[in-house]
Amino acid sequence: MQVFRVAGALLLGAALAGCSSSSNGASGGGATGGSGAATGSGGSGAATGSGGSGAAAGSGSTGGGPSGGGCTVGASETGDGTYYAADGSGNCSFDPSPNDLMVAAMNDPDYAGSAVCGECVQVKGPSGDVTVRIVDRCPECKHGDLDLSPQAFAKIADPKLGRVTIHWTPVACDVQGPIRYRFKEGANQWWTAVQVRNHRYPIAKFEYQKAGKWVAVPRESYNYFVETSGMGPGPYSFRVTDVKGNVLTDKNIPLKVAAEVAGAAQFPTCP
Repeated sequence: MQVFRVAGALLLGAALAGCSSSSNGASGGGATGGSGAATGSGGSGAATGSGGSGAAAGSGSTGGGPSGGGCTVGASETGDGTYYAADGSGNCSFDPSPNDLMVAAMNDPDYAGSAVCGECVQVKGPSGDVTVRIVDRCPECKHGDLDLSPQAFAKIADPKLGRVTIHWTPVACDVQGPIRYRFKEGANQWWTAVQVRNHRYPIAKFEYQKAGKWVAVPRESYNYFVETSGMGPGPYSFRVTDVKGNVLTDKNIPLKVAAEVAGAAQFPTCP
């Protein structure tokens, strides 16, 4: 049984299921219209994982979760929209997502050291709007800019334009199933790196329990929470807090290197 807290209230979440792979990376391609999405690579490899008390084996995932938005999460921004050859991978260390190319790279200032990885934003352009998931970083992009996939850009403007003015707002992602924990390649009891995937809202804090106390884990720019001294052999108790203050707690999470383990529940939908 999993416990999560919404605005200070304790609730009980039923066990669900879920499950896949990736790593941080190197170089990226330039964007049509003048910007360039950045680096990163996504590996492959599905996982079978158990999470919480009674989470089941899962299926392969693409990383941050599907695009598609709900309630507003943050303030609206204005900037330039461009596009590049996005495949769903990138600096956020998610896997390529050929079945969901509604993705984008965030400008470097708003990338905030990977804090926005997996966030969904609703983008409005000259001829339409689209909701995309943030999977990459655009080093050349200025505050407010987004570098979209060609498929996403085509929904807001004529691709021939290359660069257009956009307005975008962070929204809840339309995810299915529980959050997932992905252990990085090379992770072990002495150096442990964990990524949170399939989350409805951006992740603000990740903790693990050590000797009865919760320990906050630093986040790297490639979107993994890394405990350089290790978390021990596991199984682990994890506590995850999103940007809205919602908290999920999972117990008995086993160490599955280069694979995912399903948590027991998802962050609640907005009121």
